[in-house]
Amino acid sequence: MKKSAFSKIYIFLIFAFLYVPILIICVYSFNASNSTGVMTGLSVKWYAELFKDKVTLHACYNTIILAITSAVTATVLGTLAAIGIDKMKKGWRRSMLMTVTDIPMMNPEIVTGVSMMLLFVFIGAFLKINGVLGFWTLFIAHVTFSLPYVILNIMPKLKQIDPHLAEAAQDLGCTPAKAYWKVILPAIKPGIVSGFIMGFTLSLDDFIISYFVSGPKFQTLPIRIYSMTKKRVTPDMYALSTIIFVVILVMLIIINLSDLKGDSKKRKKGAE
Repeated sequence: MKKSAFSKIYIFLIFAFLYVPILIICVYSFNASNSTGVMTGLSVKWYAELFKDKVTLHACYNTIILAITSAVTATVLGTLAAIGIDKMKKGWRRSMLMTVTDIPMMNPEIVTGVSMMLLFVFIGAFLKINGVLGFWTLFIAHVTFSLPYVILNIMPKLKQIDPHLAEAAQDLGCTPAKAYWKVILPAIKPGIVSGFIMGFTLSLDDFIISYFVSGPKFQTLPIRIYSMTKKRVTPDMYALSTIIFVVILVMLIIINLSDLKGDSKKRKKGAE
């Protein structure tokens, strides 16, 4: 009984430590004054101020576009890479390739950011291009650090399926490409979706690498918020954080409900 009570208290403290700060932000986003420590009343004026801040809204737009494009690219490249690695014979070549793939994930972000910045600046100087840092450098950097996570989400799904499944599809008349499209990809779809969500999330909140490889013409939301901390973070940032939290929460609920419906349909088909 003591262990059970202790474990419940421990879990409660962990969840409180994780979610109480978010709840505080949500509450203070409705504060009537600009105070970040005193609640003077309820108001939605900071949400109105947020939608008047064109610079912040543009940074939010840039962040979403960058996250979607980089996550889609990393998912496509990661799926192809995972299928190729899975087809390789076990040995030193496969182990070396997996080690090289994991380097962007294991490497400290500040090292990755500085090294990429130096690379892009060197390429810009070599090609005599001014202002090389911008959307495309951010795009390449985000694809680079998202790619290992996509591969790691897809590889376990490839190991779970029957290795002769594609051959069976070809025996039934499918071409090799069609066999992968019709049989293998649907089987590893959960890994592809989770890899995309992981890449999107990593790109959405990345600051360290983005700080080094971004230019003055393309600003992401984390960099915009960091620039505001040099003076004072206004409560409209609380409103923006609340909106992002609610949107992500709704997305997670929808994804989990769809997974539950899919599992229930599979069980009904299995019972029939």
